[in-house]
Amino acid sequence: MANKVISIEDCTVPEKILLAANLLEESGQTPFSAEALIVMAWQKYPRTFGLKGFIESYPDSNKILASIMGEKGLARRGWLVKTGLKMYALTKDGLVVVKRILKGEDRPASRQSTIRTNKETDRILLAIMDSIAFEKFQDGRKQEVAFSDACKFFSIVDGMSAEQIDARINVVLKCLQNMEHQIGLGNAVLSTGQSVAMVDVVLAMEILKHLEDKFSRHFNLLKVRAAK
Repeated sequence: MANKVISIEDCTVPEKILLAANLLEESGQTPFSAEALIVMAWQKYPRTFGLKGFIESYPDSNKILASIMGEKGLARRGWLVKTGLKMYALTKDGLVVVKRILKGEDRPASRQSTIRTNKETDRILLAIMDSIAFEKFQDGRKQEVAFSDACKFFSIVDGMSAEQIDARINVVLKCLQNMEHQIGLGNAVLSTGQSVAMVDVVLAMEILKHLEDKFSRHFNLLKVRAAK
């Protein structure tokens, strides 16, 4: 990627962190740790991210972490996605912003709209966000996810037929795919008041694929047993 000289004053704090994240990925660190991003951002922009009184010696990790996490952080904007415990990666939207910055172009307009979900979508997203599988992935404990967690993620219960099991998995997949197209950099608000952003949808898609791969044999056995 051909870099264009950019005035630091033209970049916001989040954009500088995004550029640092891009440098990490270009060096082969995908995903990268929060610690690696802190160091890279500080090395690239010490005046912005240096610890007050020790700018050249230490990074202000709290300043950088605050820009990554929280309601207005890079993850919530959909520019970074959390892939594990303190592990992140650039999203497609984040890469678009990086390319615009490096080319000296205007930043893409952020789609900050709030989506109101219908009852079925609301039900599916609530089940996903409240699932043990989602919680374990967020905490970087995906190796601990059990088949029972997978069933709860898809709302699969004993007594379902093979067709119902397949339909349940497909409904969840379609719901997440639709949300990927609709949310952008905005969010969906559920009936509980809970906010769902692109980072949540991306993580849910990752979990879905992992559960299907890891427990494909278990689901097949469940279907066979249901057919008897």
